[in-house]
Amino acid sequence: MKFCVCIKQVPDVSAPIQVKDGTLTQDTDRMVLDAYSASAVEQALVMAEKHGGEVQVVLVGPEKARETIRKAIAMGAESGVHILLDDISGLDSGAYATILAAWFSNQEYDAILTGKQSQDTDAGLTGGMLAAKLGLPYSANAVGLEYDPASSAMIVRRQGDTGQEVIEVKTPCLVTCSNDMNDPRIPGLKGIMMSKKKQVDVVSLADLGLSRDSIGGGTSVSGYENLPAREPGKKLEGDAEDLASQLVNLLDNEAKVI
Repeated sequence: MKFCVCIKQVPDVSAPIQVKDGTLTQDTDRMVLDAYSASAVEQALVMAEKHGGEVQVVLVGPEKARETIRKAIAMGAESGVHILLDDISGLDSGAYATILAAWFSNQEYDAILTGKQSQDTDAGLTGGMLAAKLGLPYSANAVGLEYDPASSAMIVRRQGDTGQEVIEVKTPCLVTCSNDMNDPRIPGLKGIMMSKKKQVDVVSLADLGLSRDSIGGGTSVSGYENLPAREPGKKLEGDAEDLASQLVNLLDNEAKVI
């Protein structure tokens, strides 16, 4: 089996972030493997180890993002593909899906895994868009994932709005993974050393028949604002009957929830 995992390099969310005059300032030197991507890589490795096969990671990003590919390979992936794009400013979910669809259109795979969203934008749209462009059956927000050889299908346990669902998705398919799915392994020294010897193919947009203008990405950020301060809570006093009356009045007339 071949599992392909789309990964992303994102700013370290634990690094200091400031918003000043509508501009976001962060430490761009602290870039890491996205946590949702890491969970997708881990689950692909678990299934490949159980059923046999290989794991390939695919990333769209600038030259420095190759460090993130090497980290995923150090976890145990067999190979990597780096779709090299130095300027990723303004790229939205649709643009990433267009680039990835161009790559996968000529590839063979049993399953494509992605994070359900990325830590930098939290948009959560690329996986579904990619599945639509490739015409693949698709399941989102997986918190559990197994492969059933008897039916050649992925058994997906996904988190819905009111509970969990179990869905059978025939391969080839695409599944987006929650970071609640597992605890990604930490690469050991052997894996880190081996990652330097494994293959990472570098692909340009031109190799995919694309150009910077053709991939879209018309979304732009007009500015950033800090979260507004929370209003202080209200302390109610009185006997039980009086408290109940005050509470009902607040819920009805201020909160408008009853």
